[in-house]
Amino acid sequence: MNNTEMNDKIIITTGDPNGIGAEITIKALRALDLPAEKFVIVSNKKILDYYGILDKDYEVIEVPYDAQVIPGKASKECGEFVFQSLKKAVELAPKAIVTAPVSKFALHLAGHFYSGQTEILQKFMSHDKQHAEMLFLANDFRVLLLTRHCAVKEIKFTKQNVIDKVELLQNFFVDYLKIQNPKFALCGFNPHAGEDGVLGTEEIEILNPACMELIAKGIDITMPQPADTLFYNAAQAYLKPHKVPYDCYIAVYHDQGLIPIKTVAGIKTVNMTIGLDIIRTSPGHGTAFDIAGKNIADESGMIEAIKAVL
Repeated sequence: MNNTEMNDKIIITTGDPNGIGAEITIKALRALDLPAEKFVIVSNKKILDYYGILDKDYEVIEVPYDAQVIPGKASKECGEFVFQSLKKAVELAPKAIVTAPVSKFALHLAGHFYSGQTEILQKFMSHDKQHAEMLFLANDFRVLLLTRHCAVKEIKFTKQNVIDKVELLQNFFVDYLKIQNPKFALCGFNPHAGEDGVLGTEEIEILNPACMELIAKGIDITMPQPADTLFYNAAQAYLKPHKVPYDCYIAVYHDQGLIPIKTVAGIKTVNMTIGLDIIRTSPGHGTAFDIAGKNIADESGMIEAIKAVL
């Protein structure tokens, strides 16, 4: 099969061989019961056979893996397998990529010093100054991260960073989700959105000017708001269920955005990579080394990740 024939395919990578990735992939495909020709699995037969049996004749593209499958163990062999699987998935130029969870530690053991799959995909796919962004979603509750995997003490952002990321988000909503006039809510960086500079000046110096420029460009975004109030209201609406007040919440840093959406949506939270030519989704959870190989992993997150790109 050539790359042109891959344009309408969804590629699934099975993640860390010693995690729950292959198990939840097999379970999710069985539960969804979709035509096998929609998918191509980038993995290794040894890994797939260890964790279950595919119930349909899916095309499987093999990535070498000579090590033993040892559930729960991070290893350099697993890290290398993950890296090569992502590289192969990108080379095939599919409609979309769905990735099972990986271990960042295993990647580092293999000499691939990335903070996650998002950064690896950006390495392989980015062109013309494209930048991958992390969008988390649970039905109509969506959260974009302005900064990603970095220590809290190292969080840095500029007015231009904010403008660029929100404009990318706007384009994604219009072009991909077909929502023409999305409403965005921006979280403040500091408690109470800085309390007029008493609790921090990032809102006054960076976020407010960025919002004013975005509003002048016709983008519907709030000025920085206290994150606790924004997410309380979003969570209450999600749990009713009612429509969440804003089409997307923009969190300044990782835990500010991930704690609220994962609290209400749990493992059904989907991590979506936007900003590149190919959309990628993944379950919002990790490798679950503690239950790997026990055939008790919940495939709900993988189901939602696949449904998000159908």
